[in-house]
Amino acid sequence: MTSSRSLRTAARLGIASVLTLFLGACSSFSLTQSSAPPPEPGVEPEVPATVRADELVGKWGLAAYNNPNDRARTEKMALAQCKQPYTIGAGSSGGVIMHLADQATPQELRVKGSSSGKNYIGPPGPPGGEQDREIVSFDGRVLITRFIDKDAATRYQTMVYVRCGPRA
Repeated sequence: MTSSRSLRTAARLGIASVLTLFLGACSSFSLTQSSAPPPEPGVEPEVPATVRADELVGKWGLAAYNNPNDRARTEKMALAQCKQPYTIGAGSSGGVIMHLADQATPQELRVKGSSSGKNYIGPPGPPGGEQDREIVSFDGRVLITRFIDKDAATRYQTMVYVRCGPRA
């Protein structure tokens, strides 16, 4: 009987030791953890754009240049295109309806800000994504954009939109 009592005592001590280890491992767990997951590394927090989507809605003459010295001439060429304007529409979710590079059908795009102060137009996602275009400048009458994707930027060049008529 003494040996069975010793075995039970040893078993109880072994179980108690194992439970102590499990409880010690759980001591770093907190039931009051924040319900918001930590931000993914490298993902920029959403920053409001300094250009509002409603400021871009309207009819625009469109032309493009490669050489920055051609900007003034290209603005005049874009204004001449108001006979056949490019329309930037209002999206149903607060964005703008425009074309992505190489897409025949326009879709709703977001106007996105960044912590660097730059503004972008593109599909949902972080600012400056491959399908985005950077808003190089905007003064209410002239909008200048450049695609982020190097191949698209080469093909479409720096795009100049000149507002046709008064702002809507």
